[in-house]
Amino acid sequence: MKDLNPIPSDAVLISQIKKGDERAFSKLVQRYEQTVWGFAFKLCRDKDKAEESFQDTFVNVFRKIDQFDGRSKFSTWLYSIVANNCLMKRRRRKIEDLLESLDEPPDTEDETVQRQLVAWDDTPVEKLLHGELKEQLDAAIQKLPDDYRLVFVLRDLEQRTAEETSKITGLSVPAVKSRLRRSRIFLRQQLHEFMSQ
Repeated sequence: MKDLNPIPSDAVLISQIKKGDERAFSKLVQRYEQTVWGFAFKLCRDKDKAEESFQDTFVNVFRKIDQFDGRSKFSTWLYSIVANNCLMKRRRRKIEDLLESLDEPPDTEDETVQRQLVAWDDTPVEKLLHGELKEQLDAAIQKLPDDYRLVFVLRDLEQRTAEETSKITGLSVPAVKSRLRRSRIFLRQQLHEFMSQ
């Protein structure tokens, strides 16, 4: 018996979207919403910023779908959009932080000041980490420079290959490997004191 509702491939959906089919776009969003949300959260490390990046990503996809040429996988193109959105938000926040007065103490009544680091997603890494170690690792990841954190998240948390990470970031494969190695060394150094207690 023939399947009356076969699941369309990404290429079919993209072709339909380019022709103005909004239902095809909804199907594409449903297919990738968990992936985009998870990756945005891992990069941004903040629920609100991840939500903004999630929304911005799909707005960008809708507006720029004609620019997707199919030379890479759609997911690779999508990851690069998420990464750019998260990194741009981080840069904007750094500029805003520089503009704030350094003389004012933080408002300890502010919910965001009181909030602890958001819990990790339930990943294989999560199963190995508990309590303080998780907090220490999360804090160490936060200290990574943006471009190093991006490579670390893609390779070690998202389990992307060096080649996929290269396409997403626009870096060469050797540069991806170098940044990943340096990220791991940095994190190991950050956690050394905790681990030797």
